[in-house]
Amino acid sequence: MRKRLRDLGISIGRLRPGNYNAITDVPGVLVGHSTLIFDEPRVARTGVTIILPREGTIWKNHAFAATHTLNGNGEMTGIHWIAESGMLASPIAITNTAQVGTAHEALNNYACEFGWTEVWDLPVVAETWDGWLNDMAAFHVRKDHVYQAIESAQSGPVAEGNVGGGTGMICHEFKGGIGTASRLAACASGTYTVGALVQANYGAREDLRVDGVPVGREISIEKVPSARAAPPLGGSIIVIIATDAPLVHSQCKRLAQRATIGLARVGGMGYNSSGDIFLAFATGNQLANETQKPYALQMLPNDQLDGLFLGVVEAVEEAILNALTAAETMTGFKGRTALKLPLDELERIMRRNQK
Repeated sequence: MRKRLRDLGISIGRLRPGNYNAITDVPGVLVGHSTLIFDEPRVARTGVTIILPREGTIWKNHAFAATHTLNGNGEMTGIHWIAESGMLASPIAITNTAQVGTAHEALNNYACEFGWTEVWDLPVVAETWDGWLNDMAAFHVRKDHVYQAIESAQSGPVAEGNVGGGTGMICHEFKGGIGTASRLAACASGTYTVGALVQANYGAREDLRVDGVPVGREISIEKVPSARAAPPLGGSIIVIIATDAPLVHSQCKRLAQRATIGLARVGGMGYNSSGDIFLAFATGNQLANETQKPYALQMLPNDQLDGLFLGVVEAVEEAILNALTAAETMTGFKGRTALKLPLDELERIMRRNQK
């Protein structure tokens, strides 16, 4: 059975995680997956992951949000309106590169069908490429799968690895996918939760580090063959950051930027063909769109943000590693195989380097 990083006795960072060490530790944040694994009539190793802020009421009670791009060879829809308005106004879907349009239309349909909007919506849909293991040209993800992910969304523990949008993903030449983690960040105004969820599909093996240890260099290609014929420098990662702190748009932007540091700690370099796109949202203010009165906003002083910055860095770092430790070996399209990160080797390497 695969394990999370802390189940292996490897604890990184200084801050304490939340109860589930997941993005769902942020109150009101729900996560759901729809996972597609079958071989006939065409090979499917794909799916969709949904993040529902405010338990799904985000369509009518927006949240301050912002995005940041390290390298832009990827897609996240709706980000121009987030930049313009400063607010997130929809759930977030993460899927494969070919099915951004499918997920976008499905989120629009869902909003209209269930009364969340009557006219229009600009959903946020992000992607990474799973065409090594998944027959992407078969366009397996359908509207019903997006609905299933929404309706299965819940709080508590989050399934990781080969699930949802992460089903066919590869990370540092090992099997990758979905990962999550959280941190509790204390400041003078109180203690807030910071959570991260990643869809990790990037990186070269030689760059992989765990708590600073160059693990990737110590697991040879001869011992564990690469998931691809030639070590890939590209790939992509989507990072979603959530917090219950009372932040405004500009402060969310600053949180999103710190995801870069968490990615770098694991070995993400933002190579030319990588799509490294990050979104941060904060639910500490209520932004119901039916109100006719000015919003009563709160904003943490900027000099109290350092704990949140650290929380983002640590949560992103651990979320990526949880994706790697949770993912199982997978064989898919054209018989290609992505091998799991060997946990016994990881434990051995970490023990030796921690002496």
